Amino acid sequence: MISITNRVLIYLLGGVFFVAAGCYAYWQEVYFLGAPVALVAIVLLIQHPKYLFSLLMLSIPWSVEYSFDSNLGTDLPDEPLMLLAALSILIYLAYRRDIKWFRNLHPVIILILLQFLWVVVTVITSTDILLSVKYLLAKSWYLLAFVALPLYLIRDEKALKRSFGLLLLSMIAVIIVSLTRHGVLNFAFGKVNDALYPFFRNHVNYSALLIFMVPLLIAATQLASSKMARIFLYCLLSIIFVAGYFSYARGAWLGLIAGLIAYWLLRKRLLVFSFLLFLTVMVGTVFWFRSKERFLGLSNDYKSTIYHKNFREHLIATYQLKDLSNAERLYRWIAGVRMVKDSWQTGFGPSTFYHQYKSYTLPAFRTYVSDNREHSTVHNYFLLTLIEQGMLGCLLFISLLIALLSYCQIIYFRTKEKFWRVFISAVASILIMQCVINFLSDMIETDKVGSVFYLCVAVIIIADLKTRKETSDPSANIQSIS
Repeated sequence: MISITNRVLIYLLGGVFFVAAGCYAYWQEVYFLGAPVALVAIVLLIQHPKYLFSLLMLSIPWSVEYSFDSNLGTDLPDEPLMLLAALSILIYLAYRRDIKWFRNLHPVIILILLQFLWVVVTVITSTDILLSVKYLLAKSWYLLAFVALPLYLIRDEKALKRSFGLLLLSMIAVIIVSLTRHGVLNFAFGKVNDALYPFFRNHVNYSALLIFMVPLLIAATQLASSKMARIFLYCLLSIIFVAGYFSYARGAWLGLIAGLIAYWLLRKRLLVFSFLLFLTVMVGTVFWFRSKERFLGLSNDYKSTIYHKNFREHLIATYQLKDLSNAERLYRWIAGVRMVKDSWQTGFGPSTFYHQYKSYTLPAFRTYVSDNREHSTVHNYFLLTLIEQGMLGCLLFISLLIALLSYCQIIYFRTKEKFWRVFISAVASILIMQCVINFLSDMIETDKVGSVFYLCVAVIIIADLKTRKETSDPSANIQSIS
């Protein structure tokens, strides 16, 4: 990484110190003296992105939501670290003297750039440009922090193991803390969110990140070099399964099953075909319910769709289609599908669903939580992309998923190295889990789930470049961001 010159650094720190000292003398507030220390820390982290990225990976499970006011919020500390990571890689790219890397962009990166450029178009045509610009900025530093920076930093198997190992161990620590706190509450279904506060908004976010750790742990057990290491990893895996059960998150359970099936599909070369078949069935189902207004038969009595504090009753209500969460999900899905007719070209704009959907809802599907005080969205990322970014935005996202799963399948059968076969299997399982989770919610843009998604993108690109080079030179390392 290009270093900032000593002269500029001395002048900058000196100026900040004198301004901070003056502010302290005038206002008598000691926190002004922390400004020079903070600046030094920021400069050091930017100049040493390896440590910055490690800190970012450790912070993801522990980060908390913080609101400055009703319109501005962030996740601390991982979102400021993302901004620093984005700045770090931008400095690297700005000082890189050759542009050969630009002519050799990986196809996945090209797809991401096309997706990003289309988001820019939808921001311009948005029904609320300010909200959409905020989304665009967040999207920028997610891509830079979790795709671009890893492509620069992770050049060998050791770096990849270290990065995901930090995330895994950090999440294990959060799981143990959460399980302990939940145990004090007798593992009550109605108290699970209390046990997770403030690190997770609810058990859905927690369970999603939790199940992503399962393929990583399975991969680690397969790559472990000693029996004691494998026993330790199996113990950690047991803890995760226990935590997964007590998360009481049905979507995560379904995602975990789908992830395990994905490994079998990958080995049978059926991963991409199965994903395309799933999409075809889902689209066909939507058209079938829309024709002759069959979806009206799914409406429930307002009084029968209630929140159950007993998990057994909650499960019974689920298969009877009378539980509150699924009834509300259906309420928003129907509104979302009706919105598409008016927005299929460029969508309503990123982050605008909440401000637009209520006029498209049907009273017959209304529930007790339809006032939506949390300002949550449609609970289906595929549909959300279609609503907010139009048909092309949705197709680009699906194309990216197809490309990622295709590369997983290609890499798995191309390489003979155990490490890459095991790791790419884990990534493929996580991607399928992501698809299931985001079919029932919309968390690609959140720090807990979105970070893992984009890290998977980076790993697939790295694995593809690495295994391609190995066919001609087994000792080759990844040498560039391209």
